[in-house]
Amino acid sequence: MDCHNELDEIVIRCQELGINCVAIADHDATEGAFKLKEMAPFKVIIAEEILTPSGEVMGLFLKEHIASGLSIERAIDSVRAQGGLVSIPHPFDPMRGLRLNEEGWARIIPQVDILEVFNARCPFGRPATKARAYAREHNLPGIAGSDAHSIGEIGNVIVELLDFNTPEEFLEALKKAKINGKRSSPFVHFNSTWSKIKNAF
Repeated sequence: MDCHNELDEIVIRCQELGINCVAIADHDATEGAFKLKEMAPFKVIIAEEILTPSGEVMGLFLKEHIASGLSIERAIDSVRAQGGLVSIPHPFDPMRGLRLNEEGWARIIPQVDILEVFNARCPFGRPATKARAYAREHNLPGIAGSDAHSIGEIGNVIVELLDFNTPEEFLEALKKAKINGKRSSPFVHFNSTWSKIKNAF
């Protein structure tokens, strides 16, 4: 993890902004998401960013933690085995995107449910444009994320969608969702780096 957000602070921030559903996707961890789901007065989607040798895969609607270090194919299989949804975060970000060639993308795309088409922490517009085009090409619903590593970043991106109760309903709702958001300040990356350094010690 590269943040130190307290769970009660997340709840307060979401209530201040009128957010009634949040996906918590820590890196290689789900404990915080499960704890927040128990205490929050709104919906919490259990998610996780799973680090693979090819980059990150996000699992949504998870029931248990998935270890990082798996191949991208095994990580995707592990998400689907739990009845979860497979999302690819910041897919074409030059620093954080998937390290796959055309053949690699062709191999995994049939098992992908969602593509992130806007990430607030990506400072460039071109990766989002490419992601939107790729999502349309493959008939995938797009999603967006604040990628919040600090309390102040929560709400930088809001996805407005109809209510849902299951992963399938969530997918359907995403097809008609409205995305509102702004890019985070480049300085937010300094906070993440400092948190990583503190965690290391």
